[in-house]
Amino acid sequence: MMRRMGFGSAGEMIFLFILALVVLGPKRLPGLARQLGKFMNEFKRASNEFKYQIESEINNLEAQEKRAKQELQQILPPVQLPNPVALLGTVASGTFAESNPSSSSSITPATMPSTTPSEAAHADSIHEAASAKVADA
Repeated sequence: MMRRMGFGSAGEMIFLFILALVVLGPKRLPGLARQLGKFMNEFKRASNEFKYQIESEINNLEAQEKRAKQELQQILPPVQLPNPVALLGTVASGTFAESNPSSSSSITPATMPSTTPSEAAHADSIHEAASAKVADA
């Protein structure tokens, strides 16, 4: 395991500055520092530009998706499904009248065409189930 020398961040910076001063000399160090500063500024500007471009593209894609959803909703409005209890027995009778026990036009097992006694018994059980569900609601 490595141990820190105890310089801290300020001590390390001073050491690097002195090393650069010895290696490059006092005449070349300011020009090199200027070039390094310009490079860092250009790099920061380019990275910000890239970040803004990516964010702009993401926003454009989200806006396109939102417009597509709105257009789809205008073309195909939401479908409201009928109450399944109201449709019990409508296939057998061939009509689409709602099954309401209080109305006179409701479909009852007696009015449903059936060919065998078992079909009539089945229709009676469906009607009783529908009546129970309507009474519960």
